[in-house]
Amino acid sequence: MRKLTFVAALLALLVVSTSGVAQKPYKVMFYNLENFFDTIDDPNVSDAEFTPQAAKKWNTEKYYKKLHNIERVLFDIAAINQDYPAVIGVSEIENRNVLEDIVATPKLSPARYRISHYDSPDRRGVDVAFFYRPDVFKLEGDSAVKAYVPEQPDFLTRDILTMWGTIDGEPFFFMVAHWPSRLGGKEVSEFKRVALGRQTRAIADSVRRANPATKVVIMGDLNDDPTDKSIAKALGAKGKLKEVGDADYYAPYTEMLKAGLGTLGYDDAWNIFDNIIVSGNLVHPAKGTLRIEKGPGSKYYGNIFKARYLIQQDGRYRGYPLRTFVSDNFQNGFSDHLPVYIYLGK
Repeated sequence: MRKLTFVAALLALLVVSTSGVAQKPYKVMFYNLENFFDTIDDPNVSDAEFTPQAAKKWNTEKYYKKLHNIERVLFDIAAINQDYPAVIGVSEIENRNVLEDIVATPKLSPARYRISHYDSPDRRGVDVAFFYRPDVFKLEGDSAVKAYVPEQPDFLTRDILTMWGTIDGEPFFFMVAHWPSRLGGKEVSEFKRVALGRQTRAIADSVRRANPATKVVIMGDLNDDPTDKSIAKALGAKGKLKEVGDADYYAPYTEMLKAGLGTLGYDDAWNIFDNIIVSGNLVHPAKGTLRIEKGPGSKYYGNIFKARYLIQQDGRYRGYPLRTFVSDNFQNGFSDHLPVYIYLGK
């Protein structure tokens, strides 16, 4: 009874937070949802693995378990400061139907999230997308930019999704991406991620040249750590706050990686492939404007949500994120990645 009362009270507080009384600071987050497919075979993409007839037996029951698991995570992140995230970037979702199911879940529907999404040319049919609160982020436009690798001009992967608008009257430009995987090995595939790093930097710089006041937030599963060449060199994101100038970009998860923290297990070690990177004017803002802030009680500007229920408690993958599947065995988990988020305040 006490638990039900707490949930009801929290929902009431969150409803208030979407009714025009915005709470500061705002949360901006990213979450790789790990192969969140619907159960319908789409003949235009390679999604047969996630159908009721395949070895995984991906059916309606499992789909709704996954849906409510994701609802739980997003709601618990909202509960941290009793305010739904203003912007949520996601990856590895199949289509808009899945996105609409997420925002319609009982605990998320009070936020009245809207969706920015385009079908990407990825052969498996997985896309990136944004959820955003229209009471906080005033959308002015969005666009999907084709990811381009000069060495392989016909290479198909997820688009770079962009959207722009204002928060508290300040111009913002958001980007979410899912860079090419390390298939074949990190070194063999690195040139693809380096190309995406350069392309991302070029897009961000062009936006800031057009309007230097624009604040840029880049997020996604970049399949590289913030210390790797694609982020540190090609994109040029700096990991030390004191080195970040107004024209630069700041990668707050660099310090966390060096401290041994992570968002996923790769090659039996913790990595941070899930990144949020901000422009220098969010580090050194004009007086009275939004800036990146440390989380309550944290010494870092980046945050990783690592609730116990998100972690495998036994077996081979003990200590790492609790996945939806291990091979074809359903784990009733959440994702093989942990969510990340930052705070923007004044």
